[in-house]
Amino acid sequence: MKLESIFQYLNGLLLVEGYPDYPRALNGMQVDGPGEVGHVAVAVDASEATISEAVDRGADLLIVHHGLFWKGLQPVTGRHFQKIRKLIEGQVALYSCHLPLDSHPEVGNCILMARALGLKIEGPFGEHQGVNVGWWGRKEGGVASVALASELELVLKGPVRVIEGGPEVIERIGVVTGAGGSFIEESVGLGLDALITGEVSHAEYLDAVEMGISVLLGGHYATETLGVKAVGAHLEERFGLTWEFLEQPTGF
Repeated sequence: MKLESIFQYLNGLLLVEGYPDYPRALNGMQVDGPGEVGHVAVAVDASEATISEAVDRGADLLIVHHGLFWKGLQPVTGRHFQKIRKLIEGQVALYSCHLPLDSHPEVGNCILMARALGLKIEGPFGEHQGVNVGWWGRKEGGVASVALASELELVLKGPVRVIEGGPEVIERIGVVTGAGGSFIEESVGLGLDALITGEVSHAEYLDAVEMGISVLLGGHYATETLGVKAVGAHLEERFGLTWEFLEQPTGF
């Protein structure tokens, strides 16, 4: 399939055009590549290790959640040069999608995690620049925080930390993957019993305890692996492209 056609399709599927994001995040094509694409690699981060693996595995296109550019315009030197050079010399195109991939109603990180936990989806929440990046739902019959953490560990295949701030029985649960601590106050205002996210700051830990909501922390990296995998599977089903997930965990 033609690379430009894939870029255009992904922009439409993921609602990239005009979608607000962090000021310096860049959604969409970041590095051009071969005209035709047969094999796609997906990953959380556009790290040097991930790029090297994509080249070694013969990928024509690398799709990531966290792209190359987070600090605005910079000289293409040092490690930035190394990553871009590897992409160009290895003939691997790079496509990035940040907040649109967190919030997407079908292939987004948040909705996929909520469904994997068996939540009955009630609606979006987590307002950022006029749009919602997360989803919330109900756990039928309620669940204890320890039991919910065990379920989340099975989904993420890794450890989960619990901040015990909410009621003993948790029913109304919000999901904002990555660094969702800034949505604790909104979660409380919505009447949620728990928030599932990747990580929070020291101050946000205190917010959760003092505002009366439990927070489950699955790790920034681990909670954001679901969306890129879903995009890879979607491209296979839609266009017959082969794909694979490149695992490069950070431990955070």
